[in-house]
Amino acid sequence: MIKEFKDFIAKGNVMDMAVGIIIGAAFTAIVTSLVADLINPIIGVVTGGIDFSNLFVNLGDGDYASLAAARDAGAPVFAYGSFITAVINFLIIAFVVFLLVKMVNRVKDAAVKKEEAAAVPAGPTEIDLLKEIRDSLKR
Repeated sequence: MIKEFKDFIAKGNVMDMAVGIIIGAAFTAIVTSLVADLINPIIGVVTGGIDFSNLFVNLGDGDYASLAAARDAGAPVFAYGSFITAVINFLIIAFVVFLLVKMVNRVKDAAVKKEEAAAVPAGPTEIDLLKEIRDSLKR
């Protein structure tokens, strides 16, 4: 049983998946910062200063100046701004992953084309074939 588990872990797909998860977790922090620190302020300027992350509807009693204050007070809130931020994060991550996959596929295709070109033996050129035909006809 332990040997089977070692064989399973040693397979390339499992290791590739583990590396992908680790890199994805690190990449999430970068995208979160990109959205919170760069994109949301720009969207806020365009939309007149709206900060999506602080948009909420208080479902309970009381009046709170920010989402953090409402959550600290334990008030039930409908935090649709956090959802909008999560959607923006998802779209950015999906777009970047799309670009990365597209780039990797291009590199992979180029490598395959090089291998195919190297594997195909160079045959006689058209001129060589014509010379052979000419010489055969002379005989």
